[in-house]
Amino acid sequence: MIASLTGKFLVKTPSFVHLDVNGVGYEVQISLHTFSSIQDKKEGTLFTHLQIKEDAHVLFGFSELAEKELFIQLIGVNGVGASTARMMLSSMQPAELRSAIASGNTSALERIKGIGRKSAERIVLELREKIVKSVPESTSSGFKYNTLDQDALNALVALGIPRNVGETAIKKVKSSTTGEPDLETLIKKSLQLI
Repeated sequence: MIASLTGKFLVKTPSFVHLDVNGVGYEVQISLHTFSSIQDKKEGTLFTHLQIKEDAHVLFGFSELAEKELFIQLIGVNGVGASTARMMLSSMQPAELRSAIASGNTSALERIKGIGRKSAERIVLELREKIVKSVPESTSSGFKYNTLDQDALNALVALGIPRNVGETAIKKVKSSTTGEPDLETLIKKSLQLI
């Protein structure tokens, strides 16, 4: 299995990229979310999933590991293929898609091209519990699906800071800062408040 590729982007389109990894060119299918993440980069890393069929080996690439994990969950649903899963990740941000599934919002899923009522209901039925379980416990306190805040909180907890203290510090930093601070700044300022 090819878990990730790091190299230079030779060709970038909204649906695929050609990635040069030490002289070997890989064609990697991507979502619009991944394209928007990499469109200004000359090189980078894509987390990949290799789909092997009788007639083709297709690589799918994602700028974030969380997007790859959601893709794998989606293609595990009966009736949802790789093309449909990629369309879903192109139509909604991964966090929005997780939120729609976790909350049982089938109407949001039905707005995605290729997803009807029955497909939306099946996706919610099969993935809702898995997605709710995978959402960190702190989501109930305001960090719902915000990866920057969650990453900062995870870093603080890893440093031995109690979760509730870390959450409070992050909220104070965010409320007193104009604009969105980067992860390092958010962690450092939060530590200063603790």
